Amino acid sequence: MKEKDKGGRPAMVLDAEQIELVSGLSAVLNKTQLANYFGMCENTFREVEARQPEVSEAYKKGRNQKIAAIGNNLVAQALEGNLTASMFYL
Repeated sequence: MKEKDKGGRPAMVLDAEQIELVSGLSAVLNKTQLANYFGMCENTFREVEARQPEVSEAYKKGRNQKIAAIGNNLVAQALEGNLTASMFYL
């Protein structure tokens, strides 16, 4: 038996290039802002993440890489004697 067409828009799918953008932009945009960037609402972006685990992984990986880079920079500055960086770190 053929499934009934439920109508509505087709499910949003991000291609490989867009997933790379998610990774790069995740350091500076939250999920709401990323959804807006791609022209969808946040709920739709979260549905895309659920259907495409690689999108969620790209978001987490991109965000974590930038946090690690900034953290390393903070520690380096603190070790070089930057008092503000030392205080922020502690």
